[in-house]
Amino acid sequence: MDHLVLEVGLAIALIALAGLLSAKLRFSVVPFYILVGMAVGPHAFHFGSFDFRFIESAPLIDFMGRIGVLFLLFYLGLEFSVGRLIKSGRSIVVGGSIYIAINFTLGLMIGIFAGFPLAETLIVAGITTISSSAIVAKVLVDLRRTANPETEMILGIIMFEDVFLAVYISILSGLVLSGSSSLGGVLISAVIALGFMLLVIIIGRKAVPLLNKALNIRSNELFALVVFGALFLLAGFAETIHVAEAIGALLVGLVLAETEHRERIEHLILPFRDFFGAIFFFSFGLTIVPSELGGAVWLSLIAVIITLLGNFIAGMLAGRSAGLSSKASSNIGLTIVSRGEFSIILANMGKAGGLATFIQPFAALYVLILAILGPLLTKESKHVYNFLNKIFKFKDHKEKKPVKPKLKDESASG
Repeated sequence: MDHLVLEVGLAIALIALAGLLSAKLRFSVVPFYILVGMAVGPHAFHFGSFDFRFIESAPLIDFMGRIGVLFLLFYLGLEFSVGRLIKSGRSIVVGGSIYIAINFTLGLMIGIFAGFPLAETLIVAGITTISSSAIVAKVLVDLRRTANPETEMILGIIMFEDVFLAVYISILSGLVLSGSSSLGGVLISAVIALGFMLLVIIIGRKAVPLLNKALNIRSNELFALVVFGALFLLAGFAETIHVAEAIGALLVGLVLAETEHRERIEHLILPFRDFFGAIFFFSFGLTIVPSELGGAVWLSLIAVIITLLGNFIAGMLAGRSAGLSSKASSNIGLTIVSRGEFSIILANMGKAGGLATFIQPFAALYVLILAILGPLLTKESKHVYNFLNKIFKFKDHKEKKPVKPKLKDESASG
């Protein structure tokens, strides 16, 4: 561990160079962070004291990346609010169900038509269903879309996916790792995940006056310690009951967004969000070995095309079910198309269960392509929508009433 600090410094320097390049090209920074991570790693070289393999520092960089996900989701929660989430509860359940049903069905079809065994098919379906909460959070904040009308549905789908993921991982761990699965265990996992989210939201909403007093701290040092302590404790506890730690962080943000200290917390979190968030995407790139991607090219490309179509349709249906305009609805499908950390988790489960070796390279290439396309499609969502609108002529029911000024909020959704 003699060169640990030097390796971390080298990683941060590479991330900074990637960020400068993306700014110069005026392109989303996320793909650049991932690609620079791919360019180095165990397959790279070392020159004197500069080791681009990052062997010693890999566990630390990975942990810092996990912290990055927490800050990204925490900040996103701060930009939103529990009140808005509760008002959209029914729409979120309907929209989330539509999104999961369409993408999961398409994932099963990919596995079935490719002739994969049942276990491999279920893993592939999971990989292609769950979006990346970290990338979605980064894109929404960077493009300043947290106040858009479709954002509450996007956040709701992310949380709905986590309930689905808790149930699905329970099923897969039984089938893939032990060869059996308990229905009771699956139901308990689902109830615990959903109950935990509802409990935090309800208690947090009731505790706002108490939180206002508790956070009335003059010292910035103590204020930071209290906020960080709450963030890491709740996120860590969420992980112990099989709810994604990122969702725990999102819930803390949603609760604290209701307090009178929200702006102070945002200013405190901002530099941590940007720094550790960048490390997350770099560490994600480190897990991808370019030499192993070749055998999964065609399957990955087919899966990407199917996911793009499925996501857009699911986004349109979910948005329209909530009364959003076609433009705002299209933004839903384009924003949450990115796949990331959860897909890699499922691929690793397949590897641990001794399933077919194609799963790892397939997941890596599939995730890489969508991690690049996702931010790009979100940024250019206005042009994508206008292009598709010329072909399909989307119609909004609200637009039939010419004197309705309520559409002005949705005009900012591009």
